Amino acid sequence: MVETRSGLQLVMLMLVCGAARAMYNCSCSQRYDRVTWTGADVDFGCSEVDQMLKDSGKYISKNAIALRAQIYRDEVYLALPRFKSGVASTLAKTCLTLNTCQAKLVPYPSLNFQLEGKANEIQNAVDLFIDCQDVLWVLDTGIIYTLDSCPQRTGPPTIWAFSLCTGKLLKKIDLTCLTTPMSRLQYLVVDYGSCGKCFVYVSDAANRALIVFDVAENKGTRVVLPKAITAGCSKRDVLYIALMRSECGPSALIVTYLSGTRVFTVRTEYLRSGSAGKILDMGPKSDKMVILGVDGGTSMFFRYGGASDIYKWDVGKPFNSDNFVLVYRPDSCLLATQVMVDYERNRMMVLESNFPDFTNNNVGCGIMQTIRALDGCS
Repeated sequence: MVETRSGLQLVMLMLVCGAARAMYNCSCSQRYDRVTWTGADVDFGCSEVDQMLKDSGKYISKNAIALRAQIYRDEVYLALPRFKSGVASTLAKTCLTLNTCQAKLVPYPSLNFQLEGKANEIQNAVDLFIDCQDVLWVLDTGIIYTLDSCPQRTGPPTIWAFSLCTGKLLKKIDLTCLTTPMSRLQYLVVDYGSCGKCFVYVSDAANRALIVFDVAENKGTRVVLPKAITAGCSKRDVLYIALMRSECGPSALIVTYLSGTRVFTVRTEYLRSGSAGKILDMGPKSDKMVILGVDGGTSMFFRYGGASDIYKWDVGKPFNSDNFVLVYRPDSCLLATQVMVDYERNRMMVLESNFPDFTNNNVGCGIMQTIRALDGCS
């Protein structure tokens, strides 16, 4: 494929500006409880790259929204799906400890690792997970412009793994052989078995399946879940998975469709053997439930569809409203899309936005986003 002159200029500028970008650091030890931004204000390292991306239509700040996040030390890693054109960086990070009114997003690991339409680069990051070995796992569907009239496949469905200590790529997993043309990959979690082996789990909503990948053996399988989990679904919309761990028992995945009427758990040891095994029905839902995250142990956070209050449920207790604890009532009209652990400061954080306005093309200068401490009801 022949590069255009402007494309070559852009690549050269990114290389030249790499040194300036490397000066970014996030080492402030102060504690701040909120990070905010409007639109995706991306720091590309130099103004020339910024202007070239804007002129070419590859950077339209109001077209980017961060829906998923993970925290490592003083930095927040963000997945900004390429729902629309103009999302220059689909994987970025920002500093959690800088006291500014407008957070700057920095492409991770670099801009030239995620150029749209380029082979062997991240195309559409939709979910993130940081494991206990300080590895950032990224789910890339390979399909862009999913909110436009003509979605495009620009790469294979892929899982990327980066060392957060070095920023280097550790692993790239092509999921083509474990998916179908109708697959809709949505969430991933990572767990380690008792023998220390690493396993990655990915939800495939369209196929009512979980992809299970054994990283050490470099092989995976697709486990089709029982039809019971689709009870009440008019369509296979969003298939949530949440990894739950207990001190004395095996890990398990909470599994439920957004429109499903019930919540289920499946033990990871069954999935690793290539079967769903005995899926446990935890009980009925009173309404659509948006799974937001976990605390790394036995607590799951969620909100009801269209509502902003966040609840916590300890999976060791029966699944009913008596055991749903209200832990957060926001002071704005924003809705949460992720709750994540901030281990450095021993707290939970929440990522919020006005994403319904985004899907309705009613965002003005850009989407409003906030990352703040999950500090109880206000």
